Amino acid sequence: MKHYTGSCHCGAVRFEADIDLVAGTMKCNCTLCTKIRNWVVIVKPDAIKLVSGGDSLTDYQWGPKTIHFMFCKTCGVRLFGKGHLDVLGGDFYGVNVASLDNVDPAELAQVPVRFSDGRNNNWQSPPEHTRHL
Repeated sequence: MKHYTGSCHCGAVRFEADIDLVAGTMKCNCTLCTKIRNWVVIVKPDAIKLVSGGDSLTDYQWGPKTIHFMFCKTCGVRLFGKGHLDVLGGDFYGVNVASLDNVDPAELAQVPVRFSDGRNNNWQSPPEHTRHL
């Protein structure tokens, strides 16, 4: 477990989170994740704190609208998603790994990544092709 800071590109939104990147991250091939090159790490709500910029966040939902994809309305950077899924143990945040400020690229190169076939609602299995994700 390590304490990270994160922010959007323009700096309007800042957050802190306690994250265990060694436990693994996730990429999926659903239409949204593919288009935004989403790379997330799941944390519980008590492990993340919005430091500033709550008024600069806006929300995008699609499909069953079970997840709120939060992004900066000024620069457009997606910071995290939040929702409730029983398969993830209830309430969760999916923190965008790319929004972390104090993570070393060498550390990121070692982070385990699990791929999910969200495009076919086969979340527990990887898609056939993952290199583009």
